[in-house]
Amino acid sequence: MEETTPGRRWAALLALSLGGFGLGLTEFVAMGLLPEIARDLLPTAYAASVPDALAQAGWMITIYALGVVAGAPTIAVLTARMPRRRLVLGLLALFVAGTAASALAPTFTLVLAARFVAALAHGAYFGAAGILAADLLGPGNQGKGVSIVIGGLTAANLAGVPLITVLGQSQGWRAAYLAVAAVFALSLVAVLTTVPRSEAATGGSPRAELRAFRSPQVWLVAAAVAVGTAGFFAVNSYIAPITTHVTGLSDSTVPWVLAAMGLGMTLGIAAGGIAADRDLRRAVLTGFAGLLTSAAFFGLAAAHPIGLFLGAFLVGAASLYIVPALQARLIAVAPGAQLMGAAVNQSSLNIANAVGAALGGTVIAAGWGYLSSVWLGVALTVTGLLLALFSFRLDARTPTPEPVPA
Repeated sequence: MEETTPGRRWAALLALSLGGFGLGLTEFVAMGLLPEIARDLLPTAYAASVPDALAQAGWMITIYALGVVAGAPTIAVLTARMPRRRLVLGLLALFVAGTAASALAPTFTLVLAARFVAALAHGAYFGAAGILAADLLGPGNQGKGVSIVIGGLTAANLAGVPLITVLGQSQGWRAAYLAVAAVFALSLVAVLTTVPRSEAATGGSPRAELRAFRSPQVWLVAAAVAVGTAGFFAVNSYIAPITTHVTGLSDSTVPWVLAAMGLGMTLGIAAGGIAADRDLRRAVLTGFAGLLTSAAFFGLAAAHPIGLFLGAFLVGAASLYIVPALQARLIAVAPGAQLMGAAVNQSSLNIANAVGAALGGTVIAAGWGYLSSVWLGVALTVTGLLLALFSFRLDARTPTPEPVPA
């Protein structure tokens, strides 16, 4: 990578973080606008049964997650030697096109197709942008580079998602997605003008990346991520109807609940990175325990406004606290294939997104109430904790390399 001035370096880092901000918007904004999406795209179903229509609209979340699952490892293999700046620009262009198409598509089916296409770039962006950020900061700053990009996502949950939700509630959900597409377009221009050209990636190959899947531990840890963190998405996906139908607050309160969750995410990922560097095993296990406890508290307290806000904050904090440790764990059990380890983590998190949203919608549609998705999430988190314990127990029989700092 060519030499840069300090001013241009920080402008480039902000441009890459802006892309992470857009990812946070596009992934989470649907959760606060499910009622508006269902009312507009599924008017017949909405008139017949609001819970059924909301459950069907939840496929907006599920299909995006499935796109990430498909795209992250595929792009990691196909672009193993591609210059990371070129890859990031291509991924941002795909985000612009897919998000704009989501806003303009006339039918629910076409909206789902557009969301899937946009999601293909999600996991690869975090990996490629994180590498670029680390190169800009210099040797020994891999963790800082990744945290800068992910910091954009947490900032989106703290401020961007609530603001876009307000926009969607007042001007329609399509206006919200057009605004998200504009954020991606701005990031594309910023990266193009500030990030210096980079050489082709060295040392990577499709064969080396695919070799990670030979490790049983990769599959086991991926399962723990996919099942365990689905508990968070079972809560988060239906935060809007819980706020209005369970707590009895107005639609205008939903952005504030999302802001409370976003604040928890921002603090959680900062604490989680430190904890993972100090003791990876403890960070994973305490992270799952914290997610379990906070989800149970949310289920018990969400009927009251104070419990709703506090529970949303705690669930958000626990959900991001565990992410650095889980990524470090996957990289540790996939030696020689760090890009694939990070991609598998993104795929697993979005399997969790799909599973949490889909199963949560299923139990709600079955007539068990909006909080049934929360208690389903508790059960999923317990399962993930058990899988993580089993994985660490296997370490005693087949030691893994030292973990990469989160």
